[in-house]
Amino acid sequence: MTPTEQSARALAVCQLAPVVPVLVIDDLAHAKPLAEALVKGGLPALEVTLRTPCALDAIRAMAEVPGGVVGAGTLLTRADVKAAKEAGATFGVSPGSTDALLDACAEFELPLLPGAVTASEVMRLLEKGYTVQKFFPAEQSGGAAFLKSIGSPIPQVRFCPTGGISLKNAPDYLALKNILCVGGSWVAPKEAMAAGNWDAITTLAAEARALRG
Repeated sequence: MTPTEQSARALAVCQLAPVVPVLVIDDLAHAKPLAEALVKGGLPALEVTLRTPCALDAIRAMAEVPGGVVGAGTLLTRADVKAAKEAGATFGVSPGSTDALLDACAEFELPLLPGAVTASEVMRLLEKGYTVQKFFPAEQSGGAAFLKSIGSPIPQVRFCPTGGISLKNAPDYLALKNILCVGGSWVAPKEAMAAGNWDAITTLAAEARALRG
């Protein structure tokens, strides 16, 4: 899978909804009802971060939920890519990018949303054919103002910013021409998951979905 093909697939994922939930799942029992709640609320693209022991099993469980499009976040190595693909992930997200990681995603045919945070990193990925990129950590790296500025000299690239984004500041990002969607964890608070309050998560998802008609 070429970078151009990967970007086309990543574009399709990013266009599903204005917010991609960034999920850290500690309890496997939460995976399926969480996915169902988010999809019901209008957020079908789900990024399960590979930060917990049950993350891969969570991807497997969520991949069975009708209407969900499940991806793996925090991809760092070739082994991560291979494991994510085997678990059923249909896209990948990385905080940055290395040649080894890019090669692995091409090898295992996993569409990647590669991370970039400087003009040089954005340009390097663009040179390889990645026109859809993750901007991380967004708020700590200049936020919407930075992305607005970089959109003038590099209009070919569109972004999914993540990191410090909330319901309050998400509209600042989504108003920009070069922003496809944002990634955020606020739609799946740990307290609601621990309490099994899936209706509350569906409400948060619907609120997030409404950020863009």
